[in-house]
Amino acid sequence: MQRNGLSLTRDDLTSSCAIIRHNVRTYRSAGVVEVVKGRQLAELTLQNHETNQDSADHYEGWRYFIEKTRLKNGIDPKEATLLRQQELESRESTAMRETKAIFPPESEP
Repeated sequence: MQRNGLSLTRDDLTSSCAIIRHNVRTYRSAGVVEVVKGRQLAELTLQNHETNQDSADHYEGWRYFIEKTRLKNGIDPKEATLLRQQELESRESTAMRETKAIFPPESEP
């Protein structure tokens, strides 16, 4: 399948994508807005959210982005936000442990 001259992979067609709302001024996340199946539908959904966004909301810095996810399509946005946050915290914790293993803190003399 072709999109904009590029071929879509099976992963692009079947993986889940989350539409995330965040503020580019405050770096605050408003969480998952929607989870859809496939990159192409995610891009259309993102465009729909941007098109229907109030201009004042956009001026305040609120934007949307797409993130590949393991969450199920159609999951409740509040539940998706909670699960996404738990996954982010888990990844951060793992990265911190790995960093400490590679660069152990220097001991005091």
